[in-house]
Amino acid sequence: MYLASEELERLAVKSANEAIQLDGKGLKGEAIAKYQRAIEILQKLCSLYPEARQNRVYVDYIMQYQKRIEGLRGYTEVFKESTGKSGLEADSLVLREKPEVTWDNIVGLEDAKKAVEDSIVFPFKRPDLFPLGWPRGILLFGPPGCGKTLLAAATAREINAAFYNVDAASIMSKWLGESEKNVAQLFESARLASDKGQPAIIFMDEVDSLIGVRREEVGGEVRMRNQFLKEMDSVIDKNKKLHVYLVGATNKPWSLDEAFLRRFQKRIYIPLPDFDSRRGILELYSGKLFSLSEDVDFEELAKMTEGYSGSDLYDIVQAVHLKAVREVFKDGDPENREVDLRSITVKDFYEEIRRRRPSVSKESLILYDRWFERFKAL
Repeated sequence: MYLASEELERLAVKSANEAIQLDGKGLKGEAIAKYQRAIEILQKLCSLYPEARQNRVYVDYIMQYQKRIEGLRGYTEVFKESTGKSGLEADSLVLREKPEVTWDNIVGLEDAKKAVEDSIVFPFKRPDLFPLGWPRGILLFGPPGCGKTLLAAATAREINAAFYNVDAASIMSKWLGESEKNVAQLFESARLASDKGQPAIIFMDEVDSLIGVRREEVGGEVRMRNQFLKEMDSVIDKNKKLHVYLVGATNKPWSLDEAFLRRFQKRIYIPLPDFDSRRGILELYSGKLFSLSEDVDFEELAKMTEGYSGSDLYDIVQAVHLKAVREVFKDGDPENREVDLRSITVKDFYEEIRRRRPSVSKESLILYDRWFERFKAL
């Protein structure tokens, strides 16, 4: 099966590249024929392997080639120039930035903070204290909206790391037939940063979409996953003192392939915020509002929001603020800059909490607890 899918993918890449070359020369008719051939092959791949993860990539390219055919026929001129490239630099695949998030922006998660400090912050600041090396593969898992991305970003800022914020799906979809090269170039770029004295953190959100258990794989996906295993082994090698870290985040840890799972030496549960954390989060976000009534009791609000995620709490504070903004536009004079928003009251919070239920189900929390008991590695 792999051989057949690899051959079809190779033919699709060949037809697409030929189409792009003809397109660039202004040979519209010949380019259209080649684009159509590439589309036919990709459609065949999708039909032969309907469960394959790579199908989303193929569909993206089918749509791009169809748009270009329309453009060549005079219907539209929309087409991404990037389609014509045959490879990429790591910087064009990832968002490399200096995160603005600090430890102070993260309320609670003390166990998770300690685990990350032990694995990344302390080894970077005093590598001489770690003769046995340190963990460089770290998995953050838990319900959505609980701070996994914030924690990774704050860690990068703490050690002034090169922060590669990678969309896992983009590794496979950036260039057709180039997935394994994307993975290799990503890790090579991080190693080069480390060699120059700057630690590097590769943060991969929704990592399960890249290295989850697969019932069926096509050729390009097999090569990519093998390359990813190879790169992970290189990074976590105990005989190396690299400051390159792979931090994966997932809401579905049970979907991860165990071959990859064991390479994450630290597996850290990021749970829903407890009472103190909910109170702190509400205070943090509410502190950014223009005016807050004295009757707002964060202790009471924290009690009322048990089971809510950090993202849910942010949405509640944002919603009560928008209610006050709406009143200015509906009942006041929004053009008058002298008009201020009224104070946010506890009643505003009560009404919004009654309208908004937690986004995380109790059933899913049971799954997280069970998985943590089986695979925890703090």
